[in-house]
Amino acid sequence: MPAETILILDFGSQYTQLIARKVRELNVYCEINPYNFISNKKFNVSDYKGVILSGSPFSVRQKNSPQPDLNIIRKKIPVLGVCYGAQLLAHKSGGLVQPSKHREYGRANLSFVNNESVLFKNISKNSQVWMSHADTIASAPSDFEITASTSDVKYAGFQIQGEKTYGIQFHPEVYHSTEGIVLLKNFVVTICKCSQSWTPASFIQTTINDLRHKLGNDKVVMALSGGVDSTVAATLLHQAIGKNLYCIFVDNGLLRKDEFKNVLHSYKDMGLNVKGVDAKKVFYKALKGKKDPEQKRKAIGKTFIYIFDKEARKIKNVKWLGQGTIYPDIIESVSVKGPSATIKSHHNVGGLPAKMKLQVVEPLNTLFKDEVRRVGKKLEITPAILGRHPFPGPGLGIRILSDITEEKVRILQEVDYIYIEELKNAGLYDKVWQAGAILTPIKSVGVMGDERTYENVVALRAVSSTDGMTADWCHLPHEFLAKVSNEIINRVKGVNRVVYDISSKPPATIEWE
Repeated sequence: MPAETILILDFGSQYTQLIARKVRELNVYCEINPYNFISNKKFNVSDYKGVILSGSPFSVRQKNSPQPDLNIIRKKIPVLGVCYGAQLLAHKSGGLVQPSKHREYGRANLSFVNNESVLFKNISKNSQVWMSHADTIASAPSDFEITASTSDVKYAGFQIQGEKTYGIQFHPEVYHSTEGIVLLKNFVVTICKCSQSWTPASFIQTTINDLRHKLGNDKVVMALSGGVDSTVAATLLHQAIGKNLYCIFVDNGLLRKDEFKNVLHSYKDMGLNVKGVDAKKVFYKALKGKKDPEQKRKAIGKTFIYIFDKEARKIKNVKWLGQGTIYPDIIESVSVKGPSATIKSHHNVGGLPAKMKLQVVEPLNTLFKDEVRRVGKKLEITPAILGRHPFPGPGLGIRILSDITEEKVRILQEVDYIYIEELKNAGLYDKVWQAGAILTPIKSVGVMGDERTYENVVALRAVSSTDGMTADWCHLPHEFLAKVSNEIINRVKGVNRVVYDISSKPPATIEWE
């Protein structure tokens, strides 16, 4: 943990991770823990510069709502309650929290702002904020000084006199609160006195030093996927322990066209100690005849573990397994109902630690995806890898609907290659969060020259997103889609029809399987 850390207590809000991202944009490290973390014997208030209480789907009036003892932190370090957090502060202090006369959701404007309050310094009167609550603070103790109001919400902002404890009934972390980042900076930098020194450069230096101390002369084995996370994690480990890092890059036969050769070449140019393993035939055999998506996933995962374990055992005296786990993987495994030691199985190496009896080292498990990319840029990792779209762990295995054959893989690789290259040529690749092609189990009638054809239908998918939790389909230019369709049908034998997926997530998912 860095010397200067802000603690975010999660009460189950959909915006909790967004608070963390905004704090980190200020170059201040923060971590998210469940609301009852402060009751843990391991919790030490002096480890933190301040605490933010998140929003929540609960009401403080509910019997089973999360209500930790806030006296553990109040008057010891600065506290900022956001929405539910603000209502909890009022409720615990003897104030009255009642259902709003009408649900307060959406944009609002501050009709009163006390700029003498440190929290509201440089916040404009009429500043737009985002409300999202069904309850409101109807009354509060006399030591609750009002610092901001809207036409409907009297206690839009308050400070408890005699302590650095603040509350706001709006969400500063969301885009629609136009000066939210100013308010968060006032709290984190001015009130909590954080120095804004947590940068990619400082993270790299600290992480490499920590890895050297932790690993010493031990050997680490790590699976590489060609993706951003595993590449950045491997680069950090390489800079810490050099040739004691043994990387394995497995060709499962479900990668993109020429990806195995190209990525392996990139890794060797980066100086990584990497071994490429061509296991296409083993994977195809394991997948033969399997049509169910879950069966295919399990077969791919089981085969990967077999291949990786087999290769790793050839390296003597390995003690550690390197993984590219990132912070959302950790957060999502911990319920707001209480801390959990269960970490979700990871995309490529689920089940390996138990099987191989290795300790796990995860250099990126405190970072969000965008932070991983910033660290990777500072490490001067090639843009071809850093800017790469997310690619599913099972690869083309879940983009070939129904059973998988070498011929189907060949068709989809060619289609996908044309699609991705055309996106790059048109300057659209970096504007799309994820793109790929799907080989459907549908055949359709077509005409090529004077001949009737009966060939495969492929679907193209392109979405915009920030984290993959929600996604909207990309409105690619019709001229572009027409050109891609024409290229695919003319150049890929076995395809005579191209369709474009215009479904958003939800209700659809990004992948088809």
